[in-house]
Amino acid sequence: MSRRRRGRLPLEELAPYLVSVPDPPVPLEWRAVFGNDNPVEAEVGFGKGLFLITTAPQHPEVNYLGVEIARKYQLFTANRLAKRGLRNVRLVCADARTFFRDCVASESLQAVHVYFPDPWWKKRHWKRRVFTPEFAAQCERVLRPGGRLHLATDVGEYFQMITDLLAAHTRLRPLPPPEPSEPAHDLDYLTNFERKFRKQGKTIHRAVYERVEPSE
Repeated sequence: MSRRRRGRLPLEELAPYLVSVPDPPVPLEWRAVFGNDNPVEAEVGFGKGLFLITTAPQHPEVNYLGVEIARKYQLFTANRLAKRGLRNVRLVCADARTFFRDCVASESLQAVHVYFPDPWWKKRHWKRRVFTPEFAAQCERVLRPGGRLHLATDVGEYFQMITDLLAAHTRLRPLPPPEPSEPAHDLDYLTNFERKFRKQGKTIHRAVYERVEPSE
């Protein structure tokens, strides 16, 4: 048996971190999901969960919902959360494009985080990219006024496509991009991908958008 398998907690210990997509799909009630009325932020494509396991303990007053299409990463990250006893994170295994559309109520999120989404390099696969005109519009819809969309990618072409989509299909207002901080240790990165790409010397493209009222 592999070390990874030996280190996995029983599924019943992971269950409190796992959220099922309703059948039929309906907007989730965050109080029922988290057991409190704290603001909710969602990360799309959390992978191995570095952002969640580093950010959640720094902000216990915020609830974090991770959305990941791969079941293995949902269980892997749930295992990491359970071992740390982090109670303000929940994980759902779903396609974020349909999950946002069907299961996230309008103006119910404080922030959306999308870090290093799969660029799907071949043009015939671009339809698999998470950012489409529809998903851009969903990001605006689910954010409350003043809520923010945080983006990062190492792919300049994809970054330009995302910013063009947001300009064309939303009223999200771009804010000054955050300056990258100097990591204090090997876990002091947004994600595993950021750690990898920064150590390779790649340029990281970052952006922050704010949901504004139509009259602003």
